[in-house]
Amino acid sequence: MILIADGGSTKCDWILLSATGEELLRTRTKGLNPAVFPEVVLEQRVEENADLREIKDKVERVHFYGAGCGTETPKKLLEGIFTNFFTNVEEVIILEDMVAAVYAATTEPGIVCILGTGSNSCYFDGKEIHQAVNSLGYILMDEASGNYFGKRLIRDYYYKRMPPELSEEFGKIYNMESDEIKKNLYRKENPNTYLASFAEFIFSNERNGYFYKLVHEGITDFMHSRVMCYKQAQNTPVHFIGTIAYFSEDIIRAVAQPYGIEIGNIVRRPIDALIEYYRKEVLIDN
Repeated sequence: MILIADGGSTKCDWILLSATGEELLRTRTKGLNPAVFPEVVLEQRVEENADLREIKDKVERVHFYGAGCGTETPKKLLEGIFTNFFTNVEEVIILEDMVAAVYAATTEPGIVCILGTGSNSCYFDGKEIHQAVNSLGYILMDEASGNYFGKRLIRDYYYKRMPPELSEEFGKIYNMESDEIKKNLYRKENPNTYLASFAEFIFSNERNGYFYKLVHEGITDFMHSRVMCYKQAQNTPVHFIGTIAYFSEDIIRAVAQPYGIEIGNIVRRPIDALIEYYRKEVLIDN
């Protein structure tokens, strides 16, 4: 049996497949970003999931695609955790979430973008992934991501740029005390996920002029910084993965149109499309 995981900072989706591609289990843990969480937290989040505990002796292969897994150190960290937890595992492969996004979006050449808690992009030539810009994370980059919009909302609230009726509602839903915000940003773990939690306010409310402008500016920033940096942007499809992308499809298409950019697939949850990739490309020879 093969256990496939798509992990970010906020959550991690797990799918257990049989050798013939039958889905045997679907579960979710909290985020497992090794660039954000210490080893003890990562171990705890895996161990506290009852579904994973139930199958820990049955899993033969673990393929984990995750945020923060682009270098050897975090890969080795997760590999050790999974090897210790899944007692009979024979193979553990750790790859960055960008690879899962590509597998979920296309098997043909194209640009693939992630818009979730964080953001990223790459060019896929049909065989290999190429990145024009290395991501520097939520403080310096992550345009149009959940944490990007969270920062914008908090700033707009404090600078009184948010429409009064929205500001009042925002203040009722979230604790906007300055001490509380600073504690979460500068003293607690996982500030990027904390920031991204505010973005739900945009997509759980009816679209209005303020929200449209906010999202349009973020998508435009992302398009300039993370799509147009690829010379292939105007002759190959541009695909998008993630919740932010899913709920912003109309704005993505509106921003792309003046540049002559062809928008390809928009996938909310890459794990679903990843299953089909495994059935067609990985398990076919088993």
